[in-house]
Amino acid sequence: MANKYKRILLKLSGEALLGNQGHGIDADILTQYANEIKSVQQEGVEVCVVIGGGNIFRGVKGATEGMDRVQGDYMGMLATMINSMALQDALEQQGVKTRLMSAIRMEAIAEPFIRRRAVRHLEKGRVVIFGAGTGNPYFTTDTAGALRAIEIEADVILKGTRVNGIYDTDPEKNPDAKKFDVITGDEVLKQRLSVMDLTAFTLCRENNTPIIVFNMNTEGNFKKIVCSGEDVGTTVVWE
Repeated sequence: MANKYKRILLKLSGEALLGNQGHGIDADILTQYANEIKSVQQEGVEVCVVIGGGNIFRGVKGATEGMDRVQGDYMGMLATMINSMALQDALEQQGVKTRLMSAIRMEAIAEPFIRRRAVRHLEKGRVVIFGAGTGNPYFTTDTAGALRAIEIEADVILKGTRVNGIYDTDPEKNPDAKKFDVITGDEVLKQRLSVMDLTAFTLCRENNTPIIVFNMNTEGNFKKIVCSGEDVGTTVVWE
C-alpha cells in the first residue's frame, strides 16, 4: 500500500527532549524519536526535521535577563544546533543516513542550508535536519519549520508534542477538554488556540500547507499518520 505522504517535515520542541529531567537531553527519548523516524524513512518517506532549543535555552534564560533580544535569539539558535547534532547522532547510531543543515554558517559541524541541496538529500533517502532556525532573530523554530516545509515542498507539517492533538482548553489542566479531530485554520485563530505562532501559521495558510498535531511520545503514532493516514492527532485544514 502506498504511503499517505511522500515528503514530510517533523517539527519537535526542544522541551520534548527533556523527558522527566529538568534540563538537557533524555537519551531514552532521543533513541525513541530516532526509532520512530527510522520506521518511517524505511518505508520510503522523505523526512526532514526541525527541532527547538527550549530544553537547553530555557535553562540559561535567567542568565539572559536584561540581555539584548537579538543576542538572546542567537543563543537560542545555537541551542537548536546542539539538539540537532544529538538527534543526528541518535539516527546514525540506528544506521540512518542524515545531513545536518544550518541557517548560520558553521562548516565544521553542518552544511549551509541550500534549498536544492536539501531536496537532493531527501531524494537520496537521507533524513535532513534543519538547525539554527531561520538564521534570523525574532523568528521562532515554528516559523523555521513552516518556512523549510514550504521551501522543500513538503506535503504536510507534523508537529510532535506531549498531547495527542488540539483541544479547546489545556488538557493537562482540564480533564474535560474537548479534542478536535479536524479543525480549520480560521477556527484555530478565532478560538486563539496555541498551535503555532502567528507568523508560522500565516505562512502555512498562505501556502495551503496542512498541519497535524499529535503525540510523538506514543510509540507508533508517527508511522500511523505518515504511512497509513490514520486519524491520530488533529489535522488543521485551510478553507
